[in-house]
Amino acid sequence: MNLADMLTYADIGQLTTIAEHYECECKRNSKHELIQSILVMLNRREFIEHQVSSSSAKDLRFLNTLLFDGRSSYSLEELQAIIGQSAFDAEVEDKHKAESPREAIARYKRSGWLFNGMTQSTRFLFQMPNDLKDRFRQELGAMLRKRVLRAGEPEVYREEQHLYAEDLLLFLRYVRDQDIELNQESVMYRRQQQQVMDMLHVNEPLVAKGGWRFGYGRSFSSYPSRFALLYDFAYYNEYIAEDVGRLFLTPKGTEMIEGGMKESMVQMFRFWLRLYKRAIPNLTSLVYWMSECAKDWVTVSSLHQAIGWLIKPYYYDSAESILNERIMKMMLHLGLLRIGESGEHGPVVQMTAWGLRIAGKSSVLGEGKLHSSIDKS
Repeated sequence: MNLADMLTYADIGQLTTIAEHYECECKRNSKHELIQSILVMLNRREFIEHQVSSSSAKDLRFLNTLLFDGRSSYSLEELQAIIGQSAFDAEVEDKHKAESPREAIARYKRSGWLFNGMTQSTRFLFQMPNDLKDRFRQELGAMLRKRVLRAGEPEVYREEQHLYAEDLLLFLRYVRDQDIELNQESVMYRRQQQQVMDMLHVNEPLVAKGGWRFGYGRSFSSYPSRFALLYDFAYYNEYIAEDVGRLFLTPKGTEMIEGGMKESMVQMFRFWLRLYKRAIPNLTSLVYWMSECAKDWVTVSSLHQAIGWLIKPYYYDSAESILNERIMKMMLHLGLLRIGESGEHGPVVQMTAWGLRIAGKSSVLGEGKLHSSIDKS
């Protein structure tokens, strides 16, 4: 539902509050005049630009979540949770003076960002006008694009395209052809891990003992990042199975190999989005903004300045390491991004043509749920 519709259904109390917030000149006892004056104010071209430029980072993170969330309405508790995720600890200097989630929701209602539902069953839910979402997304994108520094094509760069799907087949063939014993933690022994690494297109160093690794999938604590995602993908799609200390190929995995099939890169990309969402709740939006900011070659340092403030640190992972290791490097492995080294600018990145197509499709970036056991990490 668009802004004009929501204003029509809103009670005169909220209309008056919005009009007073923006100092609209109109009769406060005329619902028609209130609606018209608010529409004139909020539909001005410079209105959204001013809203984005003058809002705090916390407000913009909250807004960013709503822009990419598939839900059309929210309960009070859901909004409070989103507001809680939008406030980073380092930004809260005085907790006694900090705005409460309920106060923030009231302010968003005064600003015309949020409205209550229109029916008896939705009157205690909150919605954001669809056309306002579109305008905010356009303006936020314009602001982020201005922050990145463009660079020419680097002397050398790396891209992996469809190597991930090919490596999945190589791994499944290895499981079929080898007797793979698992340790007490259901992890492959290092000798066979190294054999797998040596046969894949992208070789990663094995995980060192004693490091803190959690939050990015079932096997992330035991295997290198790229291989851990590949292993989890094969496991959750039931191409492989673990039983009585052994790893073996399932009939579904055998059919995959013998049929000469190759897994869809789109499905592997969507699996990554869902798997990493626990640690990076706004990953979908970050992929989208990457595609908006890196259509051309841009410097990694300026990309950090453009979108780094949207990333909440996750335990041992800083915002910088999340962007570098969990997002950009995995987007490279999934064929969405190429990474280069420029003599003038240092590290640079650019979306691939396939990456630009895939990151702009709402059907691909849509929300999804995996089996509950995916949370075990």
